[in-house]
Amino acid sequence: MGTTSYPELTGAISKQIAALRKDIPETMKGFSGMAQGACGTGRLDEKTKELIAMGIAIALRCDGCIGFHTKALLKLGTPRAEFEEMLAVAIYMGGGPSLMYAAQALDAWEQFGGEA
Repeated sequence: MGTTSYPELTGAISKQIAALRKDIPETMKGFSGMAQGACGTGRLDEKTKELIAMGIAIALRCDGCIGFHTKALLKLGTPRAEFEEMLAVAIYMGGGPSLMYAAQALDAWEQFGGEA
């Protein structure tokens, strides 16, 4: 596959996000607060929340989100089998377009060093 370099994409997005933090701090502070509220300690663990976010990233067809959430899932030690099970649910919920983005998500997984 390999048409999108997810490490390069997330690096470029991170650079621009840093600029936005400087240029529109109140908006970025609000977004950060929302992320902390949604992803903070609760009944669901961090990995479950990341798997949900990844499914939504696939359904909404967000390349940057796929990159960042794949990287987070690998950091949390998610096995490929769990990642692929989440991909199956995302494909089921989103049909053909989600299948295309699930394939891209698997590409991101491998680019970030996830098991082949």
